[in-house]
Amino acid sequence: MQKTLRLGLTGGIGSGKSTVAQMFVARGAALIDADQIARAVTGPGGAAMAAIAEAFGPEYVAPDGAMDRERMRRLAFSDPTARARLEAIVHPCVLHENERRARRAMEQGSALILFDVPLLVESGHWERRLDGVLVVDCKVETQIERVMLRNGLARATVEAIIAAQATREARRGAADVVIYNDDGVTLADLQRQVAQTLQCLGL
Repeated sequence: MQKTLRLGLTGGIGSGKSTVAQMFVARGAALIDADQIARAVTGPGGAAMAAIAEAFGPEYVAPDGAMDRERMRRLAFSDPTARARLEAIVHPCVLHENERRARRAMEQGSALILFDVPLLVESGHWERRLDGVLVVDCKVETQIERVMLRNGLARATVEAIIAAQATREARRGAADVVIYNDDGVTLADLQRQVAQTLQCLGL
């Protein structure tokens, strides 16, 4: 029986990571989205909510029972210890759900499970759970231009988001596979890189 490959997918904001993820899914990969799971566990009735309310107080719980994301974002941005406390609550919940979904994908016969983790390099929680790391890479200036255009954010805001993430060099240093997605790279070019990656993985 073929071993299921567990590949971490990451990339800076605006790198095109989500586009690449969907190309892998179209070719049969199972996708597990860590951000989507994090939103679920901090949503109404989410697995992390009781501990968040206890650790931070009821004012950090919105009327619908979800985490008040804007209030928590302001706190976490201004207070690194608060961010660490939040991560200590949320990360175990996310990892537990990741593994539950991974087991289900394996039972369904998936040859490749793609873990979409935006902060994979930063987290330090992932290395032992993965067979390899795939990074979607582009120049920082390309990231800035794409996110300004897509989200309507000011340049300084985008630069602050990028500064809070791992550097391009750190991500490339952690990569087993790099998919390059800068200006001039077409969707057809990306498809070819995805196909080549799967071929190299024997899939």
